[in-house]
Amino acid sequence: MASMNDPIDSDEGTILATPDGHLLRMTVSRPRKLNGFTPKMMRELGEAYTRLEHDPDLRVGVLVADGPNFTAGLDLPKFAHILQQGEPLVPEDLIDPFDLRPPRRTKPVVVGTRGISFTLGVELSLAADVAITASDVRMSQIEVKRAIMATGGATIRMVERAGWASAMRWLLTGDEFDATEALRMNIVTQVVAPEAVEDVACDIARRIACAAPEAVIATRRNALIAHETGRDAAIAEFEEVNARLSSMTDAAEGVAAFMEKREPRFTGR
Repeated sequence: MASMNDPIDSDEGTILATPDGHLLRMTVSRPRKLNGFTPKMMRELGEAYTRLEHDPDLRVGVLVADGPNFTAGLDLPKFAHILQQGEPLVPEDLIDPFDLRPPRRTKPVVVGTRGISFTLGVELSLAADVAITASDVRMSQIEVKRAIMATGGATIRMVERAGWASAMRWLLTGDEFDATEALRMNIVTQVVAPEAVEDVACDIARRIACAAPEAVIATRRNALIAHETGRDAAIAEFEEVNARLSSMTDAAEGVAAFMEKREPRFTGR
């Protein structure tokens, strides 16, 4: 627990970004304000995702939060001028954590939520590649109750994942929903005990990081092309991508590990 004088728990909060092997652990830290995001925190989150993207030693990001709650969403008084002027929440030269605009990330991210996980918590889960949540989670897109609109992807991805009727039930009321409903609507991948969220998220991230990095990036990219552009566009690049991957050192390592009945040691080359 942070002390009263710890700058991590200052009024502006922070995003801690800590390398852990091939993982980048990103921690939302403003616990005494329910991890409500400030402009500083949004900028730092974009910086953390940008660091993940450009550091060749980092393969997977893990986003969790300090304390029993993931986030209460935006600290609206601190964002009033930004919203009124129509400015982006994250500077445009940084990777967008919501993966809605260029520059877009290529590396996977695992998000773990618990407790109060409003607005940004839902949208960061929807934007993640794997989303873990706790059995005690309380999710909500409360923007309509604050006279604004969700712009982190909920109006798009909730409809895609859950269908129009299910999405509108929550988007138009701002009501809270629980872990069972989040799982039913495909917002999250798995529900675990609150105390296990970070461990499970990191375990999955490490499993991803053990795979060949370029193959992971290619697989994610192809799935994204199929989802956003269509299956024909994804199929059209199959042979070209596999030809490139098969010429890499990691491909030879994958075959050698299979023949020698051992775990592969991939380098990303």
